[in-house]
Amino acid sequence: MDGLDEILKGGLRPRNAYLVKGGPGCGKTTLGLHFLTTGSKNNERVLYVSLSEPEHQLRENAIGLGFDLTGVEFLDLSPSPEFFAKVERYDIFSTAAVERDPMTMQIVEAIEKVRPERVFLDSMTQFRYLSTDVFQYRKQATAFLRYLVDQGATVLFTSEGTPDIPDDDLKFMSDGVIELELTEEGRTIKISKYRGSGFLPGRNAMRLGDQGIAVFPRLLSTKIRRDHVAEPLSSGIPELDELLHGGIERGTVTILTGPTGVGKTTLGLQFIKESSGRGERSAVYTFEEGADTLMNRCGEISIPVRDMVDRGILTLVQVEDRVSADEFAHMVRCDVEEHERKIVMIDSVAGYAMCVRGEDDFTSQLHRLGMYLKNMGVTLILINEVENITGDFQATDGKVSYLSDNIIFLRYLELDGHLRKAIGVLKKRAGDFEKTMRQLKITKYGLKVGEPLTGLRGLLTGKPEVVDKTP
Repeated sequence: MDGLDEILKGGLRPRNAYLVKGGPGCGKTTLGLHFLTTGSKNNERVLYVSLSEPEHQLRENAIGLGFDLTGVEFLDLSPSPEFFAKVERYDIFSTAAVERDPMTMQIVEAIEKVRPERVFLDSMTQFRYLSTDVFQYRKQATAFLRYLVDQGATVLFTSEGTPDIPDDDLKFMSDGVIELELTEEGRTIKISKYRGSGFLPGRNAMRLGDQGIAVFPRLLSTKIRRDHVAEPLSSGIPELDELLHGGIERGTVTILTGPTGVGKTTLGLQFIKESSGRGERSAVYTFEEGADTLMNRCGEISIPVRDMVDRGILTLVQVEDRVSADEFAHMVRCDVEEHERKIVMIDSVAGYAMCVRGEDDFTSQLHRLGMYLKNMGVTLILINEVENITGDFQATDGKVSYLSDNIIFLRYLELDGHLRKAIGVLKKRAGDFEKTMRQLKITKYGLKVGEPLTGLRGLLTGKPEVVDKTP
């Protein structure tokens, strides 16, 4: 799996034994199927040793997940239905090499017959239950793993430790430990030990679906970088560019903030429209407004979102399911690197916070994504909604202002008894900007920005007053 290989910085080291631990339903068996079928596709000899589930059931489940088991050899050591009827009993290993019990003989015969380069053993826990002596079990289990490795195999073996019977001893026996966890927030995968190489620390998101396991490594922005020129990006509206002293710089994070319906998304799409005119690709991730609604609405104000999508210059993704922050970041990263996106817009910050699963501190995840995009020379536009329509000015909700290089705010004004819109710049890290506000209109011909609003005070309260200039 590409994601797990990235976490392991290249994949599992050959001729080592790795423990896969986790509770029931975490995906241990599915991970083993990935491990074996990948080897089979590479023309390696592979062996599945099952001590819990019968072969026919494993094959049925594998087919349901789309695994091709061609070339996968099975050794079925699961208890048969006749086990209890015959009051049979089998032990793990004999300490004497010349007195191997039936289970040991079957394993040795299968290894010598197949000569596997990959072995998946599911599960080592069954051996523990069949042993009456803990010390002897540890000694025999260590010898067994060493035997498999000495035969040239890379081994993946599972365990289901419990508080009463922990599996800490298996951690010491193994060359690496892969921990799978299933919680209410979702599935995660973590590497807690990996001899002979570094690895990506911490928990990483994982999804178990009808195509098996997908792993989404945590995004480390400092490790990825692409050279770019920090040039200004024009909005295509001269008055707005005057307000911004040229535009927003490439490779920066811009927050477009304001109350509902004031035109934040439209303004962000205006930058994307101008970018598409330069032949640059962009992506919009919407967490609230439907994709069709957005395309239809923009078509009525001369922002051809549907045409840009049809031409493949814009990707419009409607994020509906709850996803992890790692999964969303992986989605963005793959798209940016595969299609060389120049602008990414997230609509909105509040939608992202609600949709990202299990992340109390969503701003740290958004910060990591923003740093990655900046390092790649991609301009990130964040749509942020504030609750106050008028009254005391508030730049952002949710403490996200520190993420930004630029903050462009939109708000409503009451002028001459009419509700109007205005736009201004609060922050521009890479250069200067105009310190006034301008009136903003959304028309069927697109966005219109007027001259600076002068001779008024109290603009930020939403209730401006005429400045009396008489002496």
